[in-house]
Amino acid sequence: MSLLPNALTAPITSALSRWFASRAPKSDSATLNLRNVYIFFSREGMLFALLLVITFIAGVNYGNNLVLGLCFYLVSVWLISFHVTFAHISGLQVRLLEVSMAESGAPAWVTLQIRSDSRQPRRQLAFGFESRNKKTSKRQDKENKNSEEDQQAVLVTQLQGEQIIRLPVQTHTRGQLELPRLTIKTVYPLGIMRAWSYVYFARTAWVYPKPETFDWQTHYSIVSVEDLPTGGQFRQGQDDFERLDDYREGESLARVSWGHVARGQGMFTKHFADPVGHEQTLDYMDMPAAHHEHKLSQLAYGAIKLGELGVPFKMRLPNDASASAAMGEGDGFAQTCLLRLAKAP
Repeated sequence: MSLLPNALTAPITSALSRWFASRAPKSDSATLNLRNVYIFFSREGMLFALLLVITFIAGVNYGNNLVLGLCFYLVSVWLISFHVTFAHISGLQVRLLEVSMAESGAPAWVTLQIRSDSRQPRRQLAFGFESRNKKTSKRQDKENKNSEEDQQAVLVTQLQGEQIIRLPVQTHTRGQLELPRLTIKTVYPLGIMRAWSYVYFARTAWVYPKPETFDWQTHYSIVSVEDLPTGGQFRQGQDDFERLDDYREGESLARVSWGHVARGQGMFTKHFADPVGHEQTLDYMDMPAAHHEHKLSQLAYGAIKLGELGVPFKMRLPNDASASAAMGEGDGFAQTCLLRLAKAP
């Protein structure tokens, strides 16, 4: 019997979702208007509507003009609230600025630009992405959904002109993530009516695998060069010391052997072996894991580590067109490798 309500409400919910989506085509910018703004009684407003019905029936049944006058006064309050609440959200302009890349299980951050051309400030506007949770029990799922939406929603207390907000979108699996619909709602000014709208963005987010640690030192050994004034790090084999020469004016001070200077032996320039033939490669086939997704997770860990150390490296995936891959270093190149992992089949 407990499955009967879900079996009945699921088709209705699915039909409503398709209807809402048909009235708001996917776009990275949207303007809220009569077509995509909806309004109905809030939870507290349902009690207010019940009060309207009771006062009207009592006034007509007993012929009491005072009760009827109270009823008409409450109706006028409801009409004013209806108009103000709807006008408070209608006309808003929403534009998607940026979607960050995220690891699986961590939130991807979406940057939005909210704009209002109205002279009057708009207040108490709530923005949030719809959560996508796997259903457990009916009551528990509803409680978890409400709590997560409250945590992920951003309340703009006053909006006049333009404002930038950032919203999280929870990720679960690696790959391309279609952004859930954005919900914009308000119950201003009296809380009787609830106006809301849905925005469907066309842009997607990329989710790279969650980094998985492995014994990467056995494959990519790192040694410190303490003679440098900043204590930099170089990869063994990539920057092997070769010889010392007398320092010449104009040469980089980063290559000066400061250990000899401290001992009073003069200034010498350090030269390192030619790095050709000692390139560091993150190869998919070298990862110790057995499963495909675990190998990608280990590649992500290696790319982040080598990027933080500033070690030049390249990454080779099984779907690469050629055996050679681009070489790079630093956090920027590590982010490029993570994007490749996110797009990997």
